[in-house]
Order: sequence, then C-alpha cells, then structure tokens
Amino acid sequence: MPRTTPSDVHVSKRMRAGGHAKHDHARGIRCGLAGLLWPQLSRAALSASRVGMVGIGLLTAACSSQKSSSTPPAPILWGDMKPVVSVKELMRDMIDPASDNIFDAVKIETTKSGTVEKMPKTDADWEKLRIGAVTIAEGVYLLKVPRPFAPPGDENNSIGPDATELSPAQIRAKLDADPVLWNAKIEALRNVGLEVLDIVKKKNTSELWDASFNLDQACESCHLQYWYPGHKALLERVDRQLEELYGRPTRLGGPPKP
Repeated sequence: MPRTTPSDVHVSKRMRAGGHAKHDHARGIRCGLAGLLWPQLSRAALSASRVGMVGIGLLTAACSSQKSSSTPPAPILWGDMKPVVSVKELMRDMIDPASDNIFDAVKIETTKSGTVEKMPKTDADWEKLRIGAVTIAEGVYLLKVPRPFAPPGDENNSIGPDATELSPAQIRAKLDADPVLWNAKIEALRNVGLEVLDIVKKKNTSELWDASFNLDQACESCHLQYWYPGHKALLERVDRQLEELYGRPTRLGGPPKP
C-alpha cells in the first residue's frame, strides 16, 4: 500500500474543497435559475389550472345542457281526450243552447201592450248569461278535438241539385286544406265568450247589444264557410227572382222594399 505524504493529503483536501466549491457553485446557479423561472412557471401552472377548470366547467355545462334537453316537455293536456258526439251534435246540444243564453239576454219584444226592451236585471239573469259565456268560451275548444262532422248516415242537406249544405266529407276536406282557418273561427267564437264574461263581471248592460251582434257574426261566419255556403247563393238567387217579379231591388232573402 503506497504511503500518503502530507502533500498528498493537502492535494486531496484541495480537490475535495474544489469539488465542494464546484458543487456549491452549480447549486447556486440552479437556485438562481429557479428563482428567475419560478414566476413564469407559476403563471404557466396557474394558467394550466385555469384552463383545466374552464374545461371542467364547459364539460359540466354540456352535461347539464344534455340532461336538461333530454327532459321531456310538460304535457299540453293532462290526459287523452276522446270525443263522444259529432260536431253537428256538439253544436246542437252544447254551443247553440249556450248562445241562446246570450241572444235572449237582450232583445226587444213587441206585445199588445207595446214594445218592451229586455235586459238582465236579477242575479239569476246574470248567472244565466255567465253560464252561456263560460260554456261557449270553454266548449268551443272541443271543436279542436278530431271527431266526425255528423252522425253516421247523416249527409246534411248536401244531396240534390238545390243542395245548400256541405256533406261531412266536404267539410273535412276544407278543414284539411286550411286548418288555420278552422282554428281562427274557433278563436273568434271563444273571444266572444270572453267578451261576455267581462261584461258579466262589470254588469254593463249597454255592451250586451254589441256582444250579441259579435256572437251572431262569429257563428254565421263559420256556418257560411263550413256548413251552408250555398245559403248565400240561394238567397241571392231568390232576390234576383223577386226583383224580376216586382221590378225593384229587394233585401237579401226578404220581402220587396216598398
């Protein structure tokens, strides 16, 4: 084993001291670089974390949106509606009697004693009027439920050369060709029912004459479109015949003017 001299020990210490010095120097450089780079690294890490949070937020929103879009919409009706009678029977047994409650509420009657103007006066009179208005406003919407237009075997007055009414098949064809018009007629009649309801709340008898006129217009407008469009042509033909007979114009379907 070689002998170690004091000079060797000194050299060895210098080498170790130098090694520690180099190590300390390198560590200082690394620490310095770390100090310089830390703000940038911190900002980058923070940005990455923010991006990650945004991504998570977008993903959560997408999942929530997908979940909400998959939620079934609330039903328009609470249950199925199954018609019992035809349109013709519904009009005869519900809508027409209800309209009489309104037509009969205001009228002028001529008796032997003179002319009498009838108006609702008692609570019973107003109640009858209200029942008619509610029945029309609610009941007319039953015409939106598909149903036969007439009972089986009933073809209306649609057969023969002088037929003035449409058959159930012809009415259905008109509805299928323009369902918007059918619903517009329904809404027009419903609006009159709502108008009368408002009159009943205020007990304003002066507005009942206009409401009665509006009801007549709504009914006849629909009937001339879907039930008896030939009536107008028939009345016009009768007027022409009367004009030829008497030599002067007459009112539509009425007696000759004096």
